Amino acid sequence: MRCYLHAFLLCMVLSFLSLLYVFSQLASTLEDADGWAAREHGIPDRSSHESGHLLRKMPGPAGLPDREEGLDRCKSLSVSYWNPYWRLPADVCGVNCLLESSLSEGSDSFVKKPSDERSHLAVVACGPRLEETLNMLKSAVLFSKKPLHFYIFAEEELHNSFRDALKSWPRVVQGHFNFTIYHITFPKENEREWKKLFKPCASQRLFLPLILKDVDSLLYVDTDILFLEPVEHIWALLTQFNSSQLAAMAPEHEEPRIGWYNRFARHPYYGKTGINSGVMLMNMTRFREKFFKNDMTAAALQWEEMLMPLLQKYKLNITWGDQDLLNIIFHHNPESLYVFPCQWNYRPDHCIYGSNCKQAEQEGVFILHGNRGVYHDDKQPAFRAVYEAIQKYPFGENMEASLLQPLEASLQTTTHTYCGRASHLLTKRLKQSIASVQQDVTKRR
Repeated sequence: MRCYLHAFLLCMVLSFLSLLYVFSQLASTLEDADGWAAREHGIPDRSSHESGHLLRKMPGPAGLPDREEGLDRCKSLSVSYWNPYWRLPADVCGVNCLLESSLSEGSDSFVKKPSDERSHLAVVACGPRLEETLNMLKSAVLFSKKPLHFYIFAEEELHNSFRDALKSWPRVVQGHFNFTIYHITFPKENEREWKKLFKPCASQRLFLPLILKDVDSLLYVDTDILFLEPVEHIWALLTQFNSSQLAAMAPEHEEPRIGWYNRFARHPYYGKTGINSGVMLMNMTRFREKFFKNDMTAAALQWEEMLMPLLQKYKLNITWGDQDLLNIIFHHNPESLYVFPCQWNYRPDHCIYGSNCKQAEQEGVFILHGNRGVYHDDKQPAFRAVYEAIQKYPFGENMEASLLQPLEASLQTTTHTYCGRASHLLTKRLKQSIASVQQDVTKRR
Protein backbone atom coordinates (compact mmCIF):
# COMPACT_ATOMS: atom_id res chain seq x y z
CA MET A 1 0.00 0.00 0.00
CA ARG A 2 2.85 2.35 0.91
CA CYS A 3 4.48 1.71 -2.48
CA TYR A 4 1.29 2.76 -4.27
CA LEU A 5 1.14 5.95 -2.21
CA HIS A 6 4.75 6.83 -3.04
CA ALA A 7 4.13 6.17 -6.71
CA PHE A 8 1.02 8.40 -6.64
CA LEU A 9 2.88 11.28 -4.99
CA LEU A 10 5.73 10.93 -7.46
CA CYS A 11 3.26 11.15 -10.36
CA MET A 12 1.67 14.25 -8.87
CA VAL A 13 5.05 16.00 -8.52
CA LEU A 14 6.07 15.09 -12.08
CA SER A 15 2.70 16.27 -13.43
CA PHE A 16 3.05 19.57 -11.61
CA LEU A 17 6.56 20.14 -12.95
CA SER A 18 5.45 19.23 -16.47
CA LEU A 19 2.59 21.71 -16.22
CA LEU A 20 4.95 24.49 -15.14
CA TYR A 21 7.26 23.68 -18.06
CA VAL A 22 4.36 23.87 -20.55
CA PHE A 23 3.22 27.26 -19.26
CA SER A 24 6.78 28.55 -19.29
CA GLN A 25 7.24 27.52 -22.93
CA LEU A 26 3.91 29.02 -23.88
CA ALA A 27 4.86 32.30 -22.25
CA SER A 28 8.18 32.37 -24.08
CA THR A 29 6.48 31.66 -27.41
CA LEU A 30 3.97 34.43 -26.99
CA GLU A 31 6.58 36.91 -25.84
CA ASP A 32 8.76 36.01 -28.84
CA ALA A 33 5.80 36.44 -31.16
CA ASP A 34 4.95 39.76 -29.57
CA GLY A 35 8.54 40.92 -29.92
CA TRP A 36 8.67 39.81 -33.56
CA ALA A 37 5.47 41.70 -34.33
CA ALA A 38 6.85 44.78 -32.63
CA ARG A 39 10.08 44.60 -34.63
CA GLU A 40 8.10 44.18 -37.84
CA HIS A 41 6.44 47.53 -37.08
CA GLY A 42 9.67 49.22 -36.10
CA ILE A 43 8.95 49.14 -32.36
CA PRO A 44 11.79 48.35 -29.96
CA ASP A 45 11.70 45.12 -28.03
CA ARG A 46 10.00 45.17 -24.63
CA SER A 47 13.15 44.05 -22.95
CA SER A 48 14.90 47.22 -24.09
CA HIS A 49 15.35 50.06 -21.63
CA GLU A 50 13.45 52.22 -24.13
CA SER A 51 10.26 50.21 -23.77
CA GLY A 52 8.71 52.71 -21.41
CA HIS A 53 8.39 55.16 -24.30
CA LEU A 54 6.06 52.82 -26.18
CA LEU A 55 3.28 53.80 -23.85
CA ARG A 56 0.61 56.04 -25.27
CA LYS A 57 1.72 59.47 -26.42
CA MET A 58 -1.66 61.09 -26.33
CA PRO A 59 -3.22 63.66 -24.03
CA GLY A 60 -4.77 62.17 -20.93
CA PRO A 61 -8.30 62.98 -19.85
CA ALA A 62 -6.94 65.81 -17.74
CA GLY A 63 -5.67 67.59 -20.83
CA LEU A 64 -2.41 68.17 -19.01
CA PRO A 65 0.97 66.95 -20.28
CA ASP A 66 1.50 63.27 -19.64
CA ARG A 67 4.57 62.30 -17.65
CA GLU A 68 7.31 61.57 -20.18
CA GLU A 69 9.99 59.83 -18.15
CA GLY A 70 8.31 58.85 -14.90
CA LEU A 71 5.46 56.68 -16.16
CA ASP A 72 4.08 54.46 -13.43
CA ARG A 73 5.02 50.99 -14.55
CA CYS A 74 2.42 49.48 -12.24
CA LYS A 75 -0.26 51.02 -14.44
CA SER A 76 1.42 50.96 -17.82
CA LEU A 77 0.63 47.42 -18.96
CA SER A 78 -1.83 44.81 -17.82
CA VAL A 79 -0.60 41.38 -16.76
CA SER A 80 -1.85 38.69 -19.13
CA TYR A 81 -3.27 35.53 -17.53
CA TRP A 82 -0.60 33.41 -19.18
CA ASN A 83 2.36 35.44 -18.01
CA PRO A 84 3.81 34.20 -14.70
CA TYR A 85 5.10 36.96 -12.44
CA TRP A 86 8.71 35.89 -12.74
CA ARG A 87 8.54 36.41 -16.51
CA LEU A 88 6.98 39.89 -16.53
CA PRO A 89 8.44 42.51 -18.91
CA ALA A 90 10.84 44.97 -17.32
CA ASP A 91 8.31 47.82 -17.45
CA VAL A 92 5.54 45.99 -15.55
CA CYS A 93 5.47 45.08 -11.90
CA GLY A 94 3.40 42.23 -10.60
CA VAL A 95 3.18 41.16 -6.98
CA ASN A 96 5.12 44.22 -5.83
CA CYS A 97 2.78 46.81 -7.40
CA LEU A 98 1.08 47.78 -4.18
CA LEU A 99 4.32 47.97 -2.23
CA GLU A 100 6.17 49.85 -4.96
CA SER A 101 3.35 52.37 -5.43
CA SER A 102 3.22 53.16 -1.74
CA LEU A 103 6.99 53.58 -1.52
CA SER A 104 7.13 55.84 -4.57
CA GLU A 105 5.21 58.63 -2.83
CA GLY A 106 7.56 59.01 0.12
CA SER A 107 10.90 57.54 -0.91
CA ASP A 108 13.77 59.18 -2.75
CA SER A 109 14.36 55.86 -4.48
CA PHE A 110 11.37 56.43 -6.75
CA VAL A 111 11.77 60.01 -7.94
CA LYS A 112 9.11 61.13 -10.41
CA LYS A 113 9.66 63.90 -12.91
CA PRO A 114 7.88 67.00 -11.56
CA SER A 115 4.91 68.12 -13.62
CA ASP A 116 4.64 71.65 -15.04
CA GLU A 117 2.67 73.61 -12.46
CA ARG A 118 2.31 76.67 -14.63
CA SER A 119 -1.01 77.80 -16.03
CA HIS A 120 -0.57 78.80 -19.68
CA LEU A 121 -2.57 81.91 -20.58
CA ALA A 122 -2.91 83.41 -24.07
CA VAL A 123 -4.34 86.75 -25.19
CA VAL A 124 -4.53 88.59 -28.53
CA ALA A 125 -4.21 92.39 -28.44
CA CYS A 126 -4.54 94.80 -31.34
CA GLY A 127 -5.32 98.49 -31.60
CA PRO A 128 -6.07 100.38 -28.37
CA ARG A 129 -6.11 97.28 -26.18
CA LEU A 130 -2.78 97.65 -24.38
CA GLU A 131 -4.05 99.00 -21.03
CA GLU A 132 -7.03 96.65 -20.98
CA THR A 133 -4.78 93.65 -21.61
CA LEU A 134 -2.31 94.70 -18.92
CA ASN A 135 -5.17 95.01 -16.43
CA MET A 136 -6.30 91.49 -17.32
CA LEU A 137 -2.77 90.16 -16.77
CA LYS A 138 -2.58 92.09 -13.50
CA SER A 139 -5.75 90.43 -12.23
CA ALA A 140 -4.31 87.03 -13.14
CA VAL A 141 -1.12 87.70 -11.19
CA LEU A 142 -2.83 89.23 -8.15
CA PHE A 143 -4.80 86.17 -7.11
CA SER A 144 -2.92 83.19 -8.56
CA LYS A 145 -0.70 81.21 -6.21
CA LYS A 146 0.89 79.03 -8.88
CA PRO A 147 3.22 80.40 -11.59
CA LEU A 148 1.88 81.65 -14.91
CA HIS A 149 3.14 81.80 -18.48
CA PHE A 150 1.65 84.53 -20.67
CA TYR A 151 1.52 84.13 -24.47
CA ILE A 152 0.87 87.65 -25.79
CA PHE A 153 -0.02 87.99 -29.47
CA ALA A 154 0.13 91.65 -30.46
CA GLU A 155 0.81 94.03 -33.31
CA GLU A 156 4.48 94.90 -33.62
CA GLU A 157 4.05 98.49 -32.44
CA LEU A 158 2.72 97.19 -29.09
CA HIS A 159 5.58 94.78 -28.35
CA ASN A 160 7.88 97.24 -26.60
CA SER A 161 4.99 98.70 -24.61
CA PHE A 162 4.01 95.29 -23.29
CA ARG A 163 7.62 94.39 -22.52
CA ASP A 164 8.34 97.67 -20.71
CA ALA A 165 5.12 97.56 -18.70
CA LEU A 166 5.55 93.98 -17.50
CA LYS A 167 9.20 94.56 -16.62
CA SER A 168 8.22 97.63 -14.59
CA TRP A 169 6.17 95.54 -12.19
CA PRO A 170 7.86 94.82 -8.83
CA ARG A 171 10.44 92.04 -8.86
CA VAL A 172 8.48 89.95 -6.39
CA VAL A 173 5.50 90.08 -8.78
CA GLN A 174 7.64 89.27 -11.83
CA GLY A 175 8.81 86.15 -10.02
CA HIS A 176 5.31 84.69 -10.38
CA PHE A 177 5.15 84.74 -14.18
CA ASN A 178 7.09 84.75 -17.40
CA PHE A 179 5.90 85.86 -20.82
CA THR A 180 6.50 85.50 -24.53
CA ILE A 181 5.39 88.09 -27.10
CA TYR A 182 4.42 86.95 -30.61
CA HIS A 183 3.58 88.68 -33.86
CA ILE A 184 0.07 88.38 -35.27
CA THR A 185 0.29 85.50 -37.76
CA PHE A 186 -2.21 84.23 -40.32
CA PRO A 187 -1.83 81.86 -43.29
CA LYS A 188 -0.22 83.88 -46.09
CA GLU A 189 -2.64 82.89 -48.81
CA ASN A 190 -5.70 84.12 -46.86
CA GLU A 191 -4.16 86.71 -44.55
CA ARG A 192 -6.40 89.63 -45.53
CA GLU A 193 -9.61 87.66 -45.09
CA TRP A 194 -8.68 86.48 -41.61
CA LYS A 195 -7.53 89.95 -40.51
CA LYS A 196 -10.77 91.67 -41.44
CA LEU A 197 -12.99 89.01 -39.88
CA PHE A 198 -15.00 90.63 -37.05
CA LYS A 199 -12.50 92.73 -34.99
CA PRO A 200 -8.83 93.20 -35.95
CA CYS A 201 -6.78 90.15 -35.04
CA ALA A 202 -9.67 88.44 -33.19
CA SER A 203 -9.50 85.32 -35.35
CA GLN A 204 -5.85 84.77 -34.29
CA ARG A 205 -7.18 82.49 -31.53
CA LEU A 206 -8.27 79.92 -34.14
CA PHE A 207 -4.64 79.38 -35.12
CA LEU A 208 -3.11 79.02 -31.66
CA PRO A 209 -2.99 75.18 -31.83
CA LEU A 210 -1.02 75.49 -35.08
CA ILE A 211 1.35 78.24 -33.91
CA LEU A 212 2.11 76.99 -30.39
CA LYS A 213 2.90 73.46 -31.50
CA ASP A 214 4.84 72.58 -28.35
CA VAL A 215 2.12 73.73 -25.95
CA ASP A 216 -0.18 70.94 -24.78
CA SER A 217 -2.91 72.97 -23.09
CA LEU A 218 -3.82 76.65 -23.03
CA LEU A 219 -6.34 79.08 -21.55
CA TYR A 220 -7.29 81.73 -24.11
CA VAL A 221 -9.05 84.88 -22.87
CA ASP A 222 -10.19 88.11 -24.50
CA THR A 223 -8.50 91.35 -23.43
CA ASP A 224 -11.64 92.44 -21.53
CA ILE A 225 -11.43 89.60 -19.00
CA LEU A 226 -10.79 90.10 -15.27
CA PHE A 227 -9.92 87.20 -12.97
CA LEU A 228 -11.58 87.38 -9.57
CA GLU A 229 -9.99 84.16 -8.36
CA PRO A 230 -6.78 82.22 -9.12
CA VAL A 231 -6.18 81.20 -12.73
CA GLU A 232 -5.23 77.69 -11.59
CA HIS A 233 -8.84 77.05 -10.57
CA ILE A 234 -10.12 77.25 -14.14
CA TRP A 235 -6.94 75.51 -15.32
CA ALA A 236 -7.92 72.58 -13.08
CA LEU A 237 -11.07 72.07 -15.19
CA LEU A 238 -8.80 70.30 -17.67
CA THR A 239 -8.94 67.36 -15.27
CA GLN A 240 -12.70 67.19 -15.86
CA PHE A 241 -12.34 66.56 -19.60
CA ASN A 242 -13.33 63.09 -20.76
CA SER A 243 -11.37 61.31 -23.48
CA SER A 244 -13.18 63.07 -26.35
CA GLN A 245 -13.32 66.65 -25.05
CA LEU A 246 -10.74 69.15 -26.28
CA ALA A 247 -12.16 72.56 -25.35
CA ALA A 248 -14.26 74.18 -22.64
CA MET A 249 -16.46 77.28 -22.97
CA ALA A 250 -19.52 78.80 -21.33
CA PRO A 251 -22.98 79.19 -22.95
CA GLU A 252 -23.60 82.45 -24.79
CA HIS A 253 -26.83 82.93 -22.85
CA GLU A 254 -28.62 81.40 -19.87
CA GLU A 255 -31.96 82.91 -20.84
CA PRO A 256 -33.14 81.89 -24.36
CA ARG A 257 -35.57 84.82 -24.56
CA ILE A 258 -32.63 87.23 -24.88
CA GLY A 259 -30.33 84.85 -26.78
CA TRP A 260 -28.66 85.91 -30.00
CA TYR A 261 -28.03 82.58 -31.72
CA ASN A 262 -31.44 81.01 -31.14
CA ARG A 263 -33.18 84.16 -32.43
CA PHE A 264 -30.93 85.54 -35.18
CA ALA A 265 -28.20 83.13 -36.28
CA ARG A 266 -28.12 82.09 -39.96
CA HIS A 267 -25.72 79.23 -39.34
CA PRO A 268 -25.49 76.15 -37.08
CA TYR A 269 -24.55 76.78 -33.46
CA TYR A 270 -23.87 74.74 -30.35
CA GLY A 271 -26.70 73.68 -28.04
CA LYS A 272 -29.74 75.84 -27.32
CA THR A 273 -28.14 79.27 -27.11
CA GLY A 274 -24.63 78.88 -28.56
CA ILE A 275 -21.29 79.30 -26.80
CA ASN A 276 -19.14 82.32 -25.97
CA SER A 277 -15.46 82.08 -26.84
CA GLY A 278 -14.16 84.93 -24.65
CA VAL A 279 -12.86 82.36 -22.16
CA MET A 280 -11.71 79.18 -23.88
CA LEU A 281 -9.78 76.37 -22.23
CA MET A 282 -8.05 74.16 -24.81
CA ASN A 283 -6.25 70.86 -24.97
CA MET A 284 -4.31 71.83 -28.07
CA THR A 285 -2.74 68.43 -28.57
CA ARG A 286 -6.22 67.06 -29.18
CA PHE A 287 -7.06 69.98 -31.47
CA ARG A 288 -4.09 69.06 -33.64
CA GLU A 289 -4.86 65.34 -33.69
CA LYS A 290 -8.64 65.22 -34.08
CA PHE A 291 -10.53 64.76 -37.35
CA PHE A 292 -13.64 66.95 -37.17
CA LYS A 293 -17.05 66.17 -38.61
CA ASN A 294 -18.31 69.01 -40.81
CA ASP A 295 -20.97 70.00 -43.34
CA MET A 296 -18.52 70.64 -46.18
CA THR A 297 -17.19 67.18 -46.98
CA ALA A 298 -18.21 63.63 -46.20
CA ALA A 299 -14.74 63.02 -44.77
CA ALA A 300 -13.67 64.36 -41.40
CA LEU A 301 -11.05 67.11 -41.58
CA GLN A 302 -8.21 68.13 -39.31
CA TRP A 303 -8.20 71.59 -37.75
CA GLU A 304 -5.88 73.28 -40.26
CA GLU A 305 -7.74 71.71 -43.22
CA MET A 306 -11.15 72.89 -42.05
CA LEU A 307 -10.78 76.58 -41.13
CA MET A 308 -10.54 78.24 -44.56
CA PRO A 309 -13.27 76.14 -46.26
CA LEU A 310 -15.51 76.90 -43.28
CA LEU A 311 -14.92 80.62 -43.61
CA GLN A 312 -15.55 80.49 -47.36
CA LYS A 313 -18.87 78.75 -46.84
CA TYR A 314 -20.24 80.94 -44.04
CA LYS A 315 -18.50 84.32 -44.38
CA LEU A 316 -21.70 86.01 -45.60
CA ASN A 317 -23.76 84.56 -42.75
CA ILE A 318 -21.64 85.15 -39.65
CA THR A 319 -21.87 88.19 -37.38
CA TRP A 320 -19.45 87.43 -34.56
CA GLY A 321 -16.56 86.19 -36.67
CA ASP A 322 -14.41 83.45 -35.21
CA GLN A 323 -16.88 82.81 -32.37
CA ASP A 324 -19.50 81.89 -34.97
CA LEU A 325 -17.03 79.53 -36.65
CA LEU A 326 -16.40 77.82 -33.30
CA ASN A 327 -20.15 77.46 -32.81
CA ILE A 328 -20.47 75.81 -36.22
CA ILE A 329 -17.60 73.42 -35.49
CA PHE A 330 -18.92 72.33 -32.10
CA HIS A 331 -22.45 72.04 -33.46
CA HIS A 332 -21.13 69.17 -35.58
CA ASN A 333 -18.78 67.88 -32.86
CA PRO A 334 -20.69 68.37 -29.59
CA GLU A 335 -18.89 65.47 -27.92
CA SER A 336 -15.66 67.48 -28.11
CA LEU A 337 -16.85 70.35 -25.91
CA TYR A 338 -16.92 70.65 -22.14
CA VAL A 339 -19.40 73.35 -21.09
CA PHE A 340 -18.53 75.16 -17.88
CA PRO A 341 -21.00 77.32 -15.91
CA CYS A 342 -21.64 81.02 -16.46
CA GLN A 343 -19.70 82.24 -13.40
CA TRP A 344 -16.51 81.42 -15.36
CA ASN A 345 -17.53 83.93 -18.06
CA TYR A 346 -19.89 86.44 -16.46
CA ARG A 347 -21.04 89.17 -18.84
CA PRO A 348 -23.58 92.03 -18.74
CA ASP A 349 -26.07 89.64 -20.40
CA HIS A 350 -26.24 87.80 -17.07
CA CYS A 351 -27.59 90.82 -15.19
CA ILE A 352 -28.69 93.53 -17.63
CA TYR A 353 -32.38 92.51 -17.41
CA GLY A 354 -32.09 90.89 -14.01
CA SER A 355 -29.86 88.17 -12.63
CA ASN A 356 -29.99 84.95 -14.68
CA CYS A 357 -26.72 83.17 -13.79
CA LYS A 358 -27.76 80.82 -11.00
CA GLN A 359 -24.24 79.50 -10.40
CA ALA A 360 -22.98 83.05 -9.77
CA GLU A 361 -25.84 83.65 -7.36
CA GLN A 362 -24.71 80.61 -5.39
CA GLU A 363 -20.91 80.95 -5.57
CA GLY A 364 -20.18 84.41 -6.89
CA VAL A 365 -18.50 85.50 -10.13
CA PHE A 366 -15.17 83.80 -10.89
CA ILE A 367 -14.25 85.57 -14.15
CA LEU A 368 -15.72 88.89 -15.26
CA HIS A 369 -16.08 89.57 -18.98
CA GLY A 370 -16.67 93.22 -19.82
CA ASN A 371 -17.63 92.80 -23.46
CA ARG A 372 -19.09 95.57 -25.62
CA GLY A 373 -16.72 98.09 -24.04
CA VAL A 374 -18.52 98.33 -20.68
CA TYR A 375 -15.25 98.95 -18.80
CA HIS A 376 -14.86 102.25 -20.64
CA ASP A 377 -18.36 103.76 -20.80
CA ASP A 378 -21.24 104.42 -18.40
CA LYS A 379 -23.60 101.71 -19.59
CA GLN A 380 -22.66 99.21 -16.86
CA PRO A 381 -21.01 101.16 -14.02
CA ALA A 382 -20.70 98.04 -11.82
CA PHE A 383 -18.40 96.40 -14.40
CA ARG A 384 -16.42 99.61 -14.79
CA ALA A 385 -16.01 99.86 -11.00
CA VAL A 386 -14.33 96.43 -10.84
CA TYR A 387 -12.03 97.30 -13.74
CA GLU A 388 -10.93 100.59 -12.20
CA ALA A 389 -10.44 99.11 -8.72
CA ILE A 390 -7.96 96.55 -10.08
CA GLN A 391 -6.29 99.13 -12.34
CA LYS A 392 -5.74 101.59 -9.46
CA TYR A 393 -4.58 99.02 -6.91
CA PRO A 394 -0.83 99.50 -6.18
CA PHE A 395 1.15 96.24 -6.09
CA GLY A 396 2.18 95.31 -2.57
CA GLU A 397 -0.53 97.23 -0.72
CA ASN A 398 -3.07 95.57 1.54
CA MET A 399 -5.71 94.24 -0.86
CA GLU A 400 -8.59 94.55 1.54
CA ALA A 401 -7.88 98.21 2.27
CA SER A 402 -6.62 99.29 -1.16
CA LEU A 403 -8.76 97.18 -3.50
CA LEU A 404 -11.84 95.66 -1.86
CA GLN A 405 -13.00 98.61 0.26
CA PRO A 406 -12.73 101.21 -2.55
CA LEU A 407 -14.54 98.81 -4.87
CA GLU A 408 -17.41 98.23 -2.46
CA ALA A 409 -17.79 102.00 -2.03
CA SER A 410 -17.95 102.45 -5.82
CA LEU A 411 -20.47 99.66 -6.25
CA GLN A 412 -22.87 101.34 -3.82
CA THR A 413 -23.33 104.09 -6.41
CA THR A 414 -24.41 101.62 -9.15
CA THR A 415 -27.66 100.31 -7.65
CA HIS A 416 -29.75 102.24 -10.19
CA THR A 417 -28.85 99.51 -12.72
CA TYR A 418 -29.78 95.83 -12.68
CA CYS A 419 -26.12 94.78 -12.70
CA GLY A 420 -25.45 97.20 -9.85
CA ARG A 421 -28.18 95.56 -7.80
CA ALA A 422 -26.38 92.24 -8.35
CA SER A 423 -22.99 93.74 -7.48
CA HIS A 424 -22.66 91.53 -4.39
CA LEU A 425 -22.08 88.69 -6.87
CA LEU A 426 -19.03 90.55 -8.22
CA THR A 427 -17.40 90.72 -4.79
CA LYS A 428 -18.47 87.41 -3.26
CA ARG A 429 -15.65 85.34 -4.74
CA LEU A 430 -13.27 88.29 -4.82
CA LYS A 431 -13.46 88.58 -1.03
CA GLN A 432 -12.39 84.94 -0.68
CA SER A 433 -9.50 85.41 -3.12
CA ILE A 434 -8.27 88.52 -1.29
CA ALA A 435 -8.59 86.84 2.12
CA SER A 436 -6.55 83.89 0.86
CA VAL A 437 -3.80 86.15 -0.53
CA GLN A 438 -3.66 88.23 2.65
CA GLN A 439 -3.43 85.08 4.74
CA ASP A 440 -0.40 83.96 2.73
CA VAL A 441 1.23 87.38 3.16
CA THR A 442 0.73 87.17 6.93
CA LYS A 443 2.27 83.69 7.04
CA ARG A 444 5.37 84.84 5.15
CA ARG A 445 5.87 87.65 7.63
